[in-house]
Amino acid sequence: MNNNNEKKILWYNLAFMAFSTVWGFGNVINGFSEYGGLKAIVSWVILFALYFVPYALMVGELGSTFKNAGGGVSSWIHETISPGMAYMAGWTYWVVHMPYISQKPNSSVIAASWAFFRDSRASQMNTRIMAVICLILFLFAVWLASRGLGVLKKLTAIAGSTMFIMSLLFILMMIAAPAITGANVLDIDWSLDTFVPAFDGKFFLNLSILVFAVGGCEKISPYVNKMKDPSKDFAKGMIALATMVAVCAVLGTIALGMMFDSNNIPEDLMTNGAYYAFQTLGEYYHVGDLFVVIYAVVNLISQFSVMVLSIDAPLRMLLDSADEKYIPKSLFKQNKYGTYTNGHKLVTVIVSILIIVPVLGIENVDALVKWLVKVNSVCMPLRYLWVFAAYIALKKAGEKFSAEYRFVKGRTLGMVFGAWCFLVTAVACILGIYSEDPFQLVLNIVTPFVLIGLGFIMPVIAKRK
Repeated sequence: MNNNNEKKILWYNLAFMAFSTVWGFGNVINGFSEYGGLKAIVSWVILFALYFVPYALMVGELGSTFKNAGGGVSSWIHETISPGMAYMAGWTYWVVHMPYISQKPNSSVIAASWAFFRDSRASQMNTRIMAVICLILFLFAVWLASRGLGVLKKLTAIAGSTMFIMSLLFILMMIAAPAITGANVLDIDWSLDTFVPAFDGKFFLNLSILVFAVGGCEKISPYVNKMKDPSKDFAKGMIALATMVAVCAVLGTIALGMMFDSNNIPEDLMTNGAYYAFQTLGEYYHVGDLFVVIYAVVNLISQFSVMVLSIDAPLRMLLDSADEKYIPKSLFKQNKYGTYTNGHKLVTVIVSILIIVPVLGIENVDALVKWLVKVNSVCMPLRYLWVFAAYIALKKAGEKFSAEYRFVKGRTLGMVFGAWCFLVTAVACILGIYSEDPFQLVLNIVTPFVLIGLGFIMPVIAKRK
């Protein structure tokens, strides 16, 4: 019996596994940039308590209920609603990765610039030249993805965990810097005014950035039933996860507040903030540019390998579990490496458009980076809506399904929680569309509508063929 238990996942193992998939240093930077520096802390805490914890626990119940369903969210929708809706869930999950993929070449170019030149010169680049470089980089990534490279998965895992460790080290070393090195850091005013945000229009218009940051924990649903005691330990693991993420968000924001003035946040913080942070840390510890170069190189490897994997993995998820009734047969064509060649061509067309079109109206790299974060924060959370729709349908079905772990036993209460998270996500996505720049506003409206709209066209083409 003991041997069996040793193979089971314990609650703290699950918390650590989920932590590295959900959280990243970029989230702290984006929150600091868009929520007025240290005022981001209260915003994070509210979101964790009212949104992230119930979201994670609902995912646990769905994963536990449909433990043998391989397709994740689309399988849950298939079981609780209908095959047609399951196809749309799968399509949404795949297609929202297109803006995400289009963001990766930019991040790679900026990381490479810091690795080689150790300064923020990428911000001064002409956006059209940037787009050409990004396009070449992306086409190279498509070629690599078509060769079904297993080594990239290992590379992504190593780079991802190194980035993660560096983010945690930054927080610890920055907070300890005054005591260890006598570094002259900014004084933080510990009054309430410093931390409490103004709950104004800007707060709600940027909500999508926070929602985008904490999403994605449905990736851990397959592990629920591999736990030693799912009914008790899953909730414990998720509360531990939420606590760790909250502590990192709070301490990370304080660490940045010791470095950047909350009342005078640099315009290019989203582009270069992480690099400025590691460069300044290197100065405090008298190691020159060592930290910033390590971070830039690791980030370059991470961004590029994530781009290659994102070209292939979500597409595989869509097509491996798809019904030919909804998707044209031609998309299922595979090469000798087992990759979907026509699927890759479709990704190439969509992402190339998403790389080229924005630079026709956005003439500044920092503005481009901000727009990319914003459009991702509008599109990516659309996939979470299906998680909450599945949960509402699961609760509505009553005793029809059995699960080892339940977030809430009550049918009505469960539906209320599902509806609440659905509403928060939908409102965040809708408000996130707003921009004062007319060109960006049009892009923010057109992008999600066209991407989701393509999903309605596919079954029509499939039917004709």
